[in-house]
Amino acid sequence: MNNAVIACTNLWRAFADGDRRIDVLQGVNLELQQGETMAIVGASGSGKSTLLHCLAGIDTISQGQIRIQNQDLAALNEAKRDALRNRTLGFVYQFHHLLGELSAVENVAIPLLIRGLDAKRAQQQATDWLTAVGLAERLTHRPAQLSGGERQRVAIARAFVGKPACVMADEPTGNLDADNAQLIIQMMLELAQREGTAIIIVTHDHSLAQQMDSVRLLVKGQLQSS
Repeated sequence: MNNAVIACTNLWRAFADGDRRIDVLQGVNLELQQGETMAIVGASGSGKSTLLHCLAGIDTISQGQIRIQNQDLAALNEAKRDALRNRTLGFVYQFHHLLGELSAVENVAIPLLIRGLDAKRAQQQATDWLTAVGLAERLTHRPAQLSGGERQRVAIARAFVGKPACVMADEPTGNLDADNAQLIIQMMLELAQREGTAIIIVTHDHSLAQQMDSVRLLVKGQLQSS
């Protein structure tokens, strides 16, 4: 576990539905090593996104332990969890979640500004990452002025700009056509290899999943090797 970026042991997540308890996650065990890429696949509603949110410390767990770079999330208060998340994790979602009133470079700079970096350095690093994803000519464009594929590239730049240990992606290509989907995945994998970043991706697309180092299948709340 020493080299694990993220590890969870006996992870359970339950929800109350009236008098019933619904166990969405049931004793999940997982380790993601530095630089490793992993896909989690499963049917719609199987709990894939819930697992990702739990691993990131966004969602609370019912039982078990989660460690990010060997730090137990349960031992941290909210402020320390937020700081750990900002420092070690990047996120890409199906819908880009860019702020519409901000330009591409301003959106990408946000994680650095939250971290406390001065605005000039944050903007320069954001510019470098947008250039890396092929958007050097789109720095001042707002999300509404960009195509769907370009918006996802901005989201990728935002995920990587803080040099996280791991990027978590929740159906990052679900809103794209096949060509753009493959472009986005290839870009993420190339950047991850360059930076030594781990990736954990939730997807229903098995062809996409097969491009990762390992594939895990979530069935009835339990994680299995594919």
